Amino acid sequence: MTSLAGVGIDVVRGALIGTAEVVPGVSGGTIALIVGVYDRLIGSAAAVVRGTLSAVIDVPSGRGLARARGHFADVSWRVILPVLAGMATAVLVASALLAPAIESFPVETRAVFVGLILASLIVPIRMVGRWGAREVLLGALATVLAFVLTGLPAAGEAQPQLWIVAVAAAIAVCALVLPGVSGSFLLLAMGLYAPTLAAVNDRDLVYLGVFALGAVLGLGSFVPLLQWLLERRRRVTLAVMTGLMLGSLRALWPWQTEDGGVLAPVAEQLPLVIALVIAGAALVVALLVAESRLVRRHVASGPDVLAESSVSGPTE
Repeated sequence: MTSLAGVGIDVVRGALIGTAEVVPGVSGGTIALIVGVYDRLIGSAAAVVRGTLSAVIDVPSGRGLARARGHFADVSWRVILPVLAGMATAVLVASALLAPAIESFPVETRAVFVGLILASLIVPIRMVGRWGAREVLLGALATVLAFVLTGLPAAGEAQPQLWIVAVAAAIAVCALVLPGVSGSFLLLAMGLYAPTLAAVNDRDLVYLGVFALGAVLGLGSFVPLLQWLLERRRRVTLAVMTGLMLGSLRALWPWQTEDGGVLAPVAEQLPLVIALVIAGAALVVALLVAESRLVRRHVASGPDVLAESSVSGPTE
């Protein structure tokens, strides 16, 4: 019974993370931290990528399979499999709910997303710490760059090319490394959020397969690079990421033309839009407060307070 209860808890954890990954502005990494599986999720994903690469690249030497087995043994399968099952289920359900909402209520949904993103900017700003002249300058340049790029005319309703889908997935998966950065928001800024939701709802296996391949390649290449940058050039990297997030908010201006052009606010809609922005921001602030309290409890007590009820024990 305890084992089944632990599996159920991990499925719920995965469902919370999966739901967050679908909503722009809500970081799946932050939710993973809050529910206590962030380290194991990232560590296991890296082990799977290393194992797969070893099995493919080291086959001629005869040591590939042995090395792959060693990497796969580092994966916390008892936790990861239920979490992934919960994530997959939540992504399917959340996508089915969000796609019609975005189509029917574009102004309202973008207003919520603006609030989510504005509040999530707290994370990289806080992580930079002291903002010197270099960080301010690079952040400002990144803001301008993102604002210009997201202001380019949209490609229309045409299906995006598959290589673009793969590259976008590789970039979006980098959000897993840094809690507070939303992978869905990155897709939204690149113009691939709606097509990806549609692919999930339509069970477009070709699109989803290419997306999954891009995500794996991102984990194997971009994520280690981002980790290296965060270790060696942390403040500069975070300042640039903050600027990119801030500038990309242009893509979420509530009043837009069909091709992404900016329109003037509609006076009758302003009170509701402002209320929705505040509501979205309040949700992220609540999550950040919960994360902060959990981290303090973790530091004070040592073990992962949420992992104690899991079948796998404390966080590694």
